[in-house]
Amino acid sequence: MNYKFTEITPQITKLAEKSLEGYKIAPELYAQYDVKRGLRDLNGNGVVAGLTNISTIKVLEGEDGGANHGDGKLFYRGIDVEDIVTGFIKEKRYGFEETVYLLLNGNMPSEHELADFKKLLADFRCLPPTFTRDVIMKAPSDNMMNTLAKSVLALYSYDDKANDISIPNVLRQCIELITLFPLLAIYGYSAYKYSREGGSFFIHDPDPNLSIAENLLYMLRDDKKFTELEARILDLALVLHAEHGGGNNSTFTVHVVSSSGTDTYSAIAAALGSLKGPKHGGANIKVAMMFDDMKKSVQNWKDEDEVRSYLKKLLKKEAFDHAGLIYGMGHAVYSHSDPRAKVFKGFVEKLSAEKNRHDEFMLYSLVEKLAPEVIAEERRIYKGVCANVDFYSGFVYRMLGIPDELFTPLFAVSRIAGWSAHRIEELINSNKIIRPAYKAISPMREYTDMQNRMD
Repeated sequence: MNYKFTEITPQITKLAEKSLEGYKIAPELYAQYDVKRGLRDLNGNGVVAGLTNISTIKVLEGEDGGANHGDGKLFYRGIDVEDIVTGFIKEKRYGFEETVYLLLNGNMPSEHELADFKKLLADFRCLPPTFTRDVIMKAPSDNMMNTLAKSVLALYSYDDKANDISIPNVLRQCIELITLFPLLAIYGYSAYKYSREGGSFFIHDPDPNLSIAENLLYMLRDDKKFTELEARILDLALVLHAEHGGGNNSTFTVHVVSSSGTDTYSAIAAALGSLKGPKHGGANIKVAMMFDDMKKSVQNWKDEDEVRSYLKKLLKKEAFDHAGLIYGMGHAVYSHSDPRAKVFKGFVEKLSAEKNRHDEFMLYSLVEKLAPEVIAEERRIYKGVCANVDFYSGFVYRMLGIPDELFTPLFAVSRIAGWSAHRIEELINSNKIIRPAYKAISPMREYTDMQNRMD
């Protein structure tokens, strides 16, 4: 008989009701005590909690000279990401490995340094003996982020220097995790699929001569085949998701956990738990699911009035998941444009043509055009709204035949590069554990003994 967790009993339900009474905090108290909810001020700007050399996001001044009206910019180690990507495109080379080198080491590699680094990644791209059988295939999960976190924590047991937080050892651990994440994600999905559907269980060993993006498609597909455009757009997605400032939830988690002096595996597992949340890394699948519903509900994908009507229903909680959101639109900092989405869009159009799905691309483009107008009308907000990188990434993954279960893990495969850089930065520069303060608002009460608490 398979083990099952206990169902929610009436006793637990009653305890939960008590919890609801005892945990609630009146919203006005946050303003009274000047508490920045979510570590954000009233304008939604993040509270500065640290300094970083790794990346930054900026909004250029608009034509009227005001902030929050210009194009958004993303910089890796001070270099404009758009310039980085342009170099990769111009020379027709895969750029994720180069981006990882930049984030970890602070400079773009020379041709010789890059060749050595790629060889190092290939040498590390090997799981411990029996790891796939003993860890990945046992107790497969329907959520690949949990599978990734379980695998990362299990790797701790195979590392003789797991608790050594000297920088050379942490760098070695991070490079190993960066190169192993694609294997952990795809093998974990294969194990889950096998447990659910049965049939043959297959895994493809990575090819040391292929890039990380190429290997992802090579290992995922039964026939190991892919086109150059498919691999290049996946590589571009990895580059654009690799890092996004120190203030996002999962990266901040890395800083917080690393500041305690814990091991690399625990810090990265914590980041995975953060990224799993639908408010963070789950946005790309939400966009894809929203468009699935839209394609069923809108008869004419080219009719602006019909598409506009559907978008209004989304905001009024009358369509899709009734959350009142147009997923993939809006960002905490970018208001006029997200540079990642801007760079991505041209390649998405090329891939849609190769896959004979140009009509869908045009629907995405129409929503990107109309959504800011609809949001401005319905929500009466004056800050601009733009498509973020998640708006197109789910569509790309669908066109690449990547299962929905792997959408967020692919985000992790990329973002492990940024997490690693931030962990190293925290360990080098921090001498204090990150410990924010909370204001206690519970009234003081006298203890009463059991006799006075009799029913």
